[in-house]
Amino acid sequence: MTEPVEKDPLRQRLKALETQAELGGGKERIAKQHEAGKLTARERIDLLLDPGSFSELDKFVTHRATDFGMADKKVPGDGVVTGYGTVDGRQVFVFAQDFTVFGGSLSGAYAQKICKVMDLATRVGAPVIGLNDSGGARIQEGVESLAGYADIFLRNTLASGVVPQISLILGPCAGGAVYSPAITDFIVMAKNTSYMFITGPDVIKTVTHEEVTKEALGGALTHNQKSGVAHFASENEQAAILLTRELLSYLPSNNHEDPPVVESDDDPFRVDMKLATVVPANPNKPYDMKEILRAVVDNNHFFEVQEHFAKNMVIGFGRINGRAVGLVANQPAVLAGCLDIDASAKAARFVRFCDCFNIPLVTFVDVPGFLPGTHQEWGGIIKHGAKLLYAFAEATVPKVTVITRKAYGGAYDVMASKHIRADVNYAYPTAEIAVMGPDGAVNIIFRNELGQAKDAAAEKTRLVADYREKFANPFKAAELGYIDEVIRPEETRGKIARALEMLKDKRQENLPRKHGNIPL
Repeated sequence: MTEPVEKDPLRQRLKALETQAELGGGKERIAKQHEAGKLTARERIDLLLDPGSFSELDKFVTHRATDFGMADKKVPGDGVVTGYGTVDGRQVFVFAQDFTVFGGSLSGAYAQKICKVMDLATRVGAPVIGLNDSGGARIQEGVESLAGYADIFLRNTLASGVVPQISLILGPCAGGAVYSPAITDFIVMAKNTSYMFITGPDVIKTVTHEEVTKEALGGALTHNQKSGVAHFASENEQAAILLTRELLSYLPSNNHEDPPVVESDDDPFRVDMKLATVVPANPNKPYDMKEILRAVVDNNHFFEVQEHFAKNMVIGFGRINGRAVGLVANQPAVLAGCLDIDASAKAARFVRFCDCFNIPLVTFVDVPGFLPGTHQEWGGIIKHGAKLLYAFAEATVPKVTVITRKAYGGAYDVMASKHIRADVNYAYPTAEIAVMGPDGAVNIIFRNELGQAKDAAAEKTRLVADYREKFANPFKAAELGYIDEVIRPEETRGKIARALEMLKDKRQENLPRKHGNIPL
């Protein structure tokens, strides 16, 4: 029976079309893709998804253009592979741009393929992963291509906060093509083979006479270190795709679900004596906040986000007793942990993401205040700092805060204080909660006394010590109920685990509204 069936003309046509679609731009262009250190669209999907789980959609779709000789240049699939499959057994939707077909350029039909999987993703409640490798709009199609981009942008926006959206940049991403990734939740770039920019080096040279390479203008390290546009910089495509699989393990499939729980053999009440001495006795001596984060999470595994940008703020995911949490922490080893423009925006967006997707927030505080200076003031530190304040205040997920050392001034309020609806607030005995540091406070409060003192230096030392005794500790705040408990540092993990367990069924809603007006 097999032989006559295989000779059926329709089946033969089906097989020929499948073969043509799977070859994309042909063997020669596939070879060039490999020579450039890049995988093909289908190889990327195979690496991302569980083996054998991919179901392809619109495999035979072709463009509709007839101008500029395009009527005779049609490839089944038209430069993008779309469909759905699973990652660790959980459903996801995916589109992978194929640079071997018309340089991955976007046509109207190509955009419709992407829109279809995005619509399905929001309908069934599953993440969308975009594997981007495209030269941009297909010039031969003119406004139809631009309309296609806008159709995608609209869906990115409507899906925001409904299903997780992750963009992998695995080749060029230029012009209007960068806006879709920019709306998504996370951007992963591969070093040396990917870049993003609105206008390329040639246009910049013509308009501004600046000379810059693609890598310097919009490479992975540029967007991870300087602009903060991207969240991860992986060594190569394979690493970027594996990182994405791990990232998904911390995220729920949609905004109605909780993140997946992973069995953990790490005792949630584990005591770590290293924490007893991690905060130096000298309040001006730096230390690495990541030591505390790693000590607190399951198996000491902290999955950092935006590691290379605004290093005075640390954000990322971890698990406590098997449950995913979002971690936000000042980094006293960089700029003394001050809040500045970049750190505020970095943390604010992460806090809002966690709140969208029901991920509890654990915040570690060691902040002497906002970074002073004309650059910060003229750059809008008031507005950008307010973003972080707004994000923490608006968030209704469980919020646990630990003050390890300094919590001064407005920065104390901003960093998930009790006053902006944090649920449980702890402090180490080393915590200093005050309007400002003892030295500055004494200079203001006792300005006249110091000016009249016979030995101003000795008098100032005495007054600083007295202020420190009264305010540069957690006990005044604890007396007022602003701190729920002063804890021993080595017990941090257990205290947070108990608080999160208590808060797991938390229900809190904001006042009815269309949406707030965050200070952008």
